[in-house]
Amino acid sequence: CAVMLVVSAVSVACLSGLMLGYELGLTSGTLLQLREALHLSCPQQEQAVGALLLGAFLLSVVGGAIVDRHGRRFSIVLTAVLCVFGTLLSVCVPSFWPLVVGRMLVGMATALSGTASCLYVAEVAPAAWRGRCVCAYELMVVLGVLLGFGLSWVFAGVADGWRFTLSGVLLPACLQVGVMPLLPQSPRFLLARRRDQEAWATLARLRGTTKVAVEEELRTIRVALGAERQQGFLDLFRSRDNMRRRLFVGGALVFLQQVTGQPNLLAYASTVLRSVGFHSNEAATLASTGLGLVKVGGTIPAILLVDRVGPKAFLCVGAVVMTLSTATLGAVTLQSQTHVSSLCQNPIRLNHTPVGRGFETDIRTDMSQGLYHRAHAQLKQNYTDYLFNPMPSQPFNNAQAHWILNSTEDRNTAVFNSETLAEDSGKDGSGVALESVQVSEVSPSLKWISLVSLLVYVAAFSFSLGPMVYVVLSEIFPTGIRGKAVSVVSALNWAMNLLISMTFLTLTERLGLPSVIFSYAGMSFLLLVFVIMFVPETRGRSLEQISKELAMTNHLDSKFLCHRWIKKSKMTSLQEDKALATI
Repeated sequence: CAVMLVVSAVSVACLSGLMLGYELGLTSGTLLQLREALHLSCPQQEQAVGALLLGAFLLSVVGGAIVDRHGRRFSIVLTAVLCVFGTLLSVCVPSFWPLVVGRMLVGMATALSGTASCLYVAEVAPAAWRGRCVCAYELMVVLGVLLGFGLSWVFAGVADGWRFTLSGVLLPACLQVGVMPLLPQSPRFLLARRRDQEAWATLARLRGTTKVAVEEELRTIRVALGAERQQGFLDLFRSRDNMRRRLFVGGALVFLQQVTGQPNLLAYASTVLRSVGFHSNEAATLASTGLGLVKVGGTIPAILLVDRVGPKAFLCVGAVVMTLSTATLGAVTLQSQTHVSSLCQNPIRLNHTPVGRGFETDIRTDMSQGLYHRAHAQLKQNYTDYLFNPMPSQPFNNAQAHWILNSTEDRNTAVFNSETLAEDSGKDGSGVALESVQVSEVSPSLKWISLVSLLVYVAAFSFSLGPMVYVVLSEIFPTGIRGKAVSVVSALNWAMNLLISMTFLTLTERLGLPSVIFSYAGMSFLLLVFVIMFVPETRGRSLEQISKELAMTNHLDSKFLCHRWIKKSKMTSLQEDKALATI
């Protein structure tokens, strides 16, 4: 009975991980449909992606206080309700700002539920199961990413399919709302609120062991709570026990986790793949679904082998593979002459495949006003340039593009990447809606190399930076201050995720897609250097041994901007005892 209760509690709580991963995974595919359905510009696409992350950042700052004050179980139910409300707002009101507000609410929900669920799982699970149960949450996150990619592909060819994809999160959210109140509270939370009798009864239900064993575990929890009360938030920024350096290592890891490009290459995967040769929503979304499969496949061996190999080795290998894969992807985008217009807008094939609604409407409008004939003379020269130079020197307007649509049936490999610059109707009396049309050809080999590079990158991230950063964070901070440290680092993580995701299209417009991806390769190499120089080896050591060693190491050498994780040559027994006492 106790085992089933723990399994039920962990399973329902881990649905938060599934929801978080699902929301991250669906972004890539639904963005292709949203930008067509709502006619989103580049900044609006960035805002649609960033809204989820902004909400997550805002709640991550105060989420710890909410969870500690109102409890883990209540917080999980609250976030599920918030997720339902935000999803319905996004789906039922078909305009841009309700979509942004709804996505922001969902981001708040997923961030808070992530904090509450991880704490709840760790606190209701027995010590022997705790590691596997926490890893189960991480596994649910990557399964959610896969599910998000998969449903995005299933509904990619359906009218308003983005509504169905966004609605997929409603089922687990409603399940949490209905079942979570029936499950036990966290015994640790009850003790922290000085509800000792309830804590004893709850722990007895969860463990099903003798009274002596329950009392012993309660005593251990009380000791840990006492240690937490003795260390405040500001202790993170003090030199005592080298806490500042520990915070530096943790903060730098999550910073590098984001600037190596994972948020963008995940959120904009389908968009990038369309720009390098996957010319339909369905093809690009299906190709990006492979990223979800690889993400699951990369996470499983990391979970199984982390205790044997150690997080530092995984981080080093992952950094090397990420550097090589992003460098390869950058070279492919450079070779295919990909431009930002192909990232912001829908490519249009010349061989009579369906084109975007707005583009077709503009052509019909232009034709009705006689622009076809007025543009014909200019078109002859532009079309000559097009035949001999796939990147025309002058943009075509809609009437010219329509003429090419009927004049190039045998050029099946040509692709238009069109971007509506403005709705200029009435501005100059002509009602012209200009199109910036570029033509590029991507060979099949480059197309598949780009996909393989993305898959390799995601696999490397999934067994290294994805799970291992949080393993390191859980090991380098003492028990009494670990929760506060993880809250600070998590807020930094969401903030960097937001910054990176909301500037991707803008940076691509300014610098070009190849330059942005090459910068990810450079950051991945910087990650390798940082891990070798700064991250301690924690394999085969207890948390107490790790904390003792870090408390006794030299401070950061500001002259050389590096340090060695070595013990001070002269450390008295009294100092060692003092270091251990702070754990």
